[in-house]
Amino acid sequence: MIVEDEIIVAMDLEATLGDFGFETVGIAADKSTALRLGATNTDVALVDVNLRDGPTGPEVGERLARDFGVTVVFLTANPRMLGNGVPGAFGVLPKPYDPHMIKQTLEYLLALDHDDARGAIPPAALTVFNPLQARL
Repeated sequence: MIVEDEIIVAMDLEATLGDFGFETVGIAADKSTALRLGATNTDVALVDVNLRDGPTGPEVGERLARDFGVTVVFLTANPRMLGNGVPGAFGVLPKPYDPHMIKQTLEYLLALDHDDARGAIPPAALTVFNPLQARL
């Protein structure tokens, strides 16, 4: 899932994910849409901090993780707004991002779900909020 209020950015990210073989469940530009989509079969949410309804991204990320078990990675030009992290969220990638940063991050998250997780190393651009999440 992509949680981003700038539609051109969101559509570009959706196309990039598709190019890398990932499928999106949708794009949400605000909190209510994100939570509605989060209730579907969503594994990972890429969440911006500032959305159509204000700086609600941190609340969205926390609720997606807590209420639906979604792995949340923030994509933001303002990582400092997240402080030391958001409860339940995995981490943050800074904007602007390179499409390969997104691919590496998603591949890393997939590796954590499999038996080869011990050898998985987080991409350099990814700040993991809770380092214990990065290792099994």
